[in-house]
Amino acid sequence: MQKQLTYFFSFWLILVSCTQKKDSIQNPTFIDFKVQNTFPHDKEAFIQGLVINNGQLYESTGQEDSWIGIVNIKTGIADKKITLDKKYFGEGITILNNKIYQLTWQNRVGFVYDLKTYGKLQEFEYTSEGWGLTHNNIDLIMSDGTSTLYFRDSLSLKIKKEMQVMYNGKPVNALNELEYIDGFIYANVWRTNWIAKINPANGEVVGFLDLSKLVQQANLINPNADVLNGIAWHEGTQSMLVTGKNWPYIYVLKMNDPIQ
Repeated sequence: MQKQLTYFFSFWLILVSCTQKKDSIQNPTFIDFKVQNTFPHDKEAFIQGLVINNGQLYESTGQEDSWIGIVNIKTGIADKKITLDKKYFGEGITILNNKIYQLTWQNRVGFVYDLKTYGKLQEFEYTSEGWGLTHNNIDLIMSDGTSTLYFRDSLSLKIKKEMQVMYNGKPVNALNELEYIDGFIYANVWRTNWIAKINPANGEVVGFLDLSKLVQQANLINPNADVLNGIAWHEGTQSMLVTGKNWPYIYVLKMNDPIQ
């Protein structure tokens, strides 16, 4: 009975949390998009990061079997290049200057790998949790599950500045996986079906993508599908790839976005 009560209370807290986060974003502006294509995604992959580099799709995962791999777009299965020790819960990744940067969740340590050999070059520490990671071609940009984004020097890995993300004067919390696209930062808002488009000049959210229909489809096909997570940008086709934890598909989106 105690276990049942604990489970019920935890489930109730999640529901309350979801409601609070959605209620905190009032009168959202939505960005129009179309689904252009779908590709298979490994339903066993508890995805934490997604990025395209030189035409190859890289994915990172969390939980006890955390890895980084190159995804076969035809099968959705990744060729695992890096596997973390089981004590680490892998999080977001990004690729810059022939290096792969990776965060871990609560271990408060990140890793830097050589892109060609996948050998570990160095480790770096941070005081918050590690969630999402991207870059603006100069600095790394990191989220920690709050409304704060951290800009880190790509060499020293020290924080250069912090930025609060706001919408209509209120903080947008639970920022997760990140992608830098055409001068804006896109961020999954954890426990919602939304992706926020953020102006890095002032931290203001200029609009949201509502992926509720994709979330519903993923759950119909795989009842074990978890939250939306994973954003990658394909420069050649000007399209966004999105997926989620244990999702059966990667969706290719074309944005019709007048917000600049």
